Amino acid sequence: MPRRFGRPGLLGAMARTAVVAGTATAVSGRVQRSQAERAAQQQASADAERQALVDQAAARAAAQQQAWQQSQPAQQPAAAPVDRVGQLTALAELKAQGLLTDEEFAAEKARVLRG
Repeated sequence: MPRRFGRPGLLGAMARTAVVAGTATAVSGRVQRSQAERAAQQQASADAERQALVDQAAARAAAQQQAWQQSQPAQQPAAAPVDRVGQLTALAELKAQGLLTDEEFAAEKARVLRG
């Protein structure tokens, strides 16, 4: 078959188009993967920085809480509950024995009930 010079035939044009399209697709895919990997690395870096900031803030808050708790005076233990019924019973016995007058009994009873 004689050799042709000049423009390629239909098969040659189709082959060249297929090669160009394939190359463009391969390059495009490689660029997209590269960009996706770079974006994933940047996101991971940003997430790590954000987590470090959160950890630092939590540590600061814990230190402030501990400092605040240490600066607070120790609470005194609660006083024993008042046994008002027992006190009133004791007052009634003192009155029955004649050791308290009606006025004294009324005054002490009011004091006990006020608390």
